[in-house]
Amino acid sequence: MGQALPKPALRPMLPADVAVLAAIFVASIEELTGDDYSEAQQVAWASAADDEGEFGARLAKQLTLVATLQGSPVGFASLKGTDCIDMLYVHPAAARQGVATALCDALEKLAGARGATALTVEASDTAERFFASRGYVAMQRNSVTLGDEWLANTTMKKTLAAGGSS
Repeated sequence: MGQALPKPALRPMLPADVAVLAAIFVASIEELTGDDYSEAQQVAWASAADDEGEFGARLAKQLTLVATLQGSPVGFASLKGTDCIDMLYVHPAAARQGVATALCDALEKLAGARGATALTVEASDTAERFFASRGYVAMQRNSVTLGDEWLANTTMKKTLAAGGSS
């Protein structure tokens, strides 16, 4: 019989987390998005974490949750305003272990508790299947310019049940 994977624990982001969250962001892009984006696109995308101060300030302005496995950060997600998932990244070593699901469940509950009736996300082509499996519906395709590169993503929306449950 297989051993059950440990459940990720969630906590608010701390200022001391910024360096490790930036590393998770870069590793996730470099190792998990290669089937959907070129190397040049990945480099442009990951460059958002080059300035850790700016990256940390972006996360600090939002409700940012950190997922940990056995005490070590393995992923994070942020809610911009009351109704927009801005970032959701999981370290490749922790992919497919329920980390993104736990983070998304929590953001959906928090958004509902804050009065949101729906959540939107600009999902990368890599993340689109994950969000679709959670009931998010594609609304429109987008092209985002990062440096000299164009990246495609999809605006997706999920209607939340009353009380924030999904």
